[in-house]
Amino acid sequence: MVANNGGESAPEQGGFDAVLRRERLRARLTQDELAARAAVGVRTVRDLERGRASRPQRTTVELLAAALGLGGADREAFLAAARGQSTEDPLPPTGFLRVLPTTELIGRDDDLEEMTAQLAAPDGPRGITLVGLAGVGKTSLAFVAAHRAATAYPGGVAGIVVTDGCTVGEMLGSIAAEFGVGRADDLPAVFAGRAALVLVDAVERSPDATAEMLSQLLERLPTVRFLATGRHPIGLPAERVWPLAPLLAPPPETDGPLADVAAAYPAVALFLERLGQVRRDEPEPGEVAPLAALVRRLGGLPLAIELAAARGRVLTIPEILDRYGDRVLDLDRPGSSEPLVSLRDAVAASYRLLNSEEQRELRRLAMFRYRWSIGLAEQLIDNPRADVVHLLDRLLELGLLSVRGRRTFRFRLLDVVRDYAAERAAAEGELDEGRRRHAQVMAGLAHEIWPDLTGARLPEAAARLDDVAGDFGTALAYAAGEDPHTALRLAAALPRWWRFRGRDVTGRQWLRRLLDDPRTADADPAVRAWARIGMAQLAREHGGSADEIESAAAALAEFERLDEVAGQLTAHAQLAGLWMNAGDFDRARGHGEAALVLARRGGRARDLAVAENNLVWHEIRQGNLAAARDRLAIVEEQARRSGEKRLRVLAQANLAEVQRLDGRTGEAARLGRRAMTELIKLGDPGHQRRLLATIGLALAEAGRTDEAAAVLEQLAPEEDDDTQDGPAAVVEAAVALSRGEPKRAAECFARAADAYDGAHDPRDVVEALVGLIASTPDEDERESAVRRLRELCRSGGITLLPRERDRLGPRLLTQVLES
Repeated sequence: MVANNGGESAPEQGGFDAVLRRERLRARLTQDELAARAAVGVRTVRDLERGRASRPQRTTVELLAAALGLGGADREAFLAAARGQSTEDPLPPTGFLRVLPTTELIGRDDDLEEMTAQLAAPDGPRGITLVGLAGVGKTSLAFVAAHRAATAYPGGVAGIVVTDGCTVGEMLGSIAAEFGVGRADDLPAVFAGRAALVLVDAVERSPDATAEMLSQLLERLPTVRFLATGRHPIGLPAERVWPLAPLLAPPPETDGPLADVAAAYPAVALFLERLGQVRRDEPEPGEVAPLAALVRRLGGLPLAIELAAARGRVLTIPEILDRYGDRVLDLDRPGSSEPLVSLRDAVAASYRLLNSEEQRELRRLAMFRYRWSIGLAEQLIDNPRADVVHLLDRLLELGLLSVRGRRTFRFRLLDVVRDYAAERAAAEGELDEGRRRHAQVMAGLAHEIWPDLTGARLPEAAARLDDVAGDFGTALAYAAGEDPHTALRLAAALPRWWRFRGRDVTGRQWLRRLLDDPRTADADPAVRAWARIGMAQLAREHGGSADEIESAAAALAEFERLDEVAGQLTAHAQLAGLWMNAGDFDRARGHGEAALVLARRGGRARDLAVAENNLVWHEIRQGNLAAARDRLAIVEEQARRSGEKRLRVLAQANLAEVQRLDGRTGEAARLGRRAMTELIKLGDPGHQRRLLATIGLALAEAGRTDEAAAVLEQLAPEEDDDTQDGPAAVVEAAVALSRGEPKRAAECFARAADAYDGAHDPRDVVEALVGLIASTPDEDERESAVRRLRELCRSGGITLLPRERDRLGPRLLTQVLES
């Protein structure tokens, strides 16, 4: 055991920086709040508390005193401290206070603020013990907090470091020496009733002796408090345990601007700060992802991060990751007399402090890949006798667990802890059973969230699944080989999420693999049917509709046999979309009408709204705009009843298009702009673009050319994007026609027809072709467009609208309609 002595000279102990900080904390104000009350800049407060402005202006000091509510002797002492005059006896010149903090703590602002406040508060705890893994920064935080709280202890602040096998007498003797006396028995006379603080570092090296020493100290000296650090609590009644978690590190696959990543994740900020001490150049953009992976692999432990950053003098970040990012980086300092300790050794030491049941439960929790809730932990542990809340509290105490959140907490084992616990699970023969249970829990979670993956609840539900995305991948990979029924159940619940997140191809491959697996032939028929429907949903997103029609039809038959209405509704909706993509619009309408019959039978407002909305396009296709308006009125009413805001907005957008097609251009522009305001809030770029085209066309057709041109600017593709763009081309054509430029209009209509060809809505192609036929001066081009239009109307069962017939004229209309 050694006393923490050193330094050249004692700093002034009653400086205004410390006095200001003490009074602010006593008033329970943040720096921002104090600055606002005093009507001074927050930077002024920060600089004063950091000692950067030792002689502040008198006006500033008086404003601060008033904001702090100081009066009488307290105010005079505050003003005297600002003038550099001491109003009380100086603190004893202990060796601890001669050693000043040399580096700024990163990512510990909240811990430091709260800990300093508790140490300085007259009614604060008698003792605080910082607990956590080796290298997590317990000593640094305690050291800085003790210095910041020093002015609250006129009796002085002393610090000792516990060594292996030291005795109670040795520790008490070192504390006495720090306070300038020969024996611990002399301390009461020295303190004379004044408060004092003792910092005890590394209590785990001699835990029993430390506990006994502190018990004696607290009993003999009622004005003494302690601040301790260790890998586990001391166990004293007066002790407040303060778990110190590693710095927040980025989740897997983190990328983006370096400044944004550093601002969000203190582990990255610390690495960059320490890297800047040995390397001039900032990391390259390509080093961001390796940097995020490195600090995550190092468990967010400050000491490991600092040592890794020191290698940046001769290595790039990817090279550091390759050489030292193996989760067992030695936590040694050059020239240190301390024994080498690896991250794995530190975790193993904490693991041994758990009892056998807690170790078993930790091994189960190691199956999770990232963050999880208490509820998921209870399911995974699967032991009705287990007190999971107590377990998590215990793991936090030992620094094995991190926690985030305010209203809902999410927990995560450090990577190095999870890997070690998984190794122990394998050694105990528990790994397979743990992975199997993990897959079952994830399948249950997916099915719990699955019903919410529709309508207004979709973004929130998708975000819940995003939180455990890595666990879904792990569960599927394991269960596909060892528990295919669970894998299929999990995959069958994910298609809406896969589709929402653009993972259509991957999701469809999983579903196909699992459905083709002979071991799932006897799986729950409903699960297999939902898996088939999932394949249909995903196939529509990447041109595979024709391949999944038979599979979706088989799912519909199964749902009918099981009398599962929700499945039938979904199957009819998917088959309607599949047949539309395949070009059989009559079959598509048949499935849409069947879904409407089912929705009316069930009486659910949302199902009615969806079914009616899916039939609107067929009314337009067949030229019945009045029927389309009627259906949209029902959609809006049923969406309002069910609280489906998105459906209501889409109904308004569709109504704007119907009004335009019926020649009511002014009303179309008004409705479109109103719907656009709400659609922007919902964040649906695809529908926003289509609605912009409706608004632009309506304005151009109404002769409001300048307004239409402004809409066209919003639709214009990026300069380096040379892809065909139907909405932009058709609006540009309408603007050109309005300006009397038929040749330019014909060129744009031709581009629009090519861009729209093969898309979901052939009516877009029809409108572009009608515009091309009516505006082109080229007879060959006109004849070719007439042939295309005739074939499209025939194959799609499309009826030309009155406005389109008028644009073509009798002769061309006859050519289009001839069989």
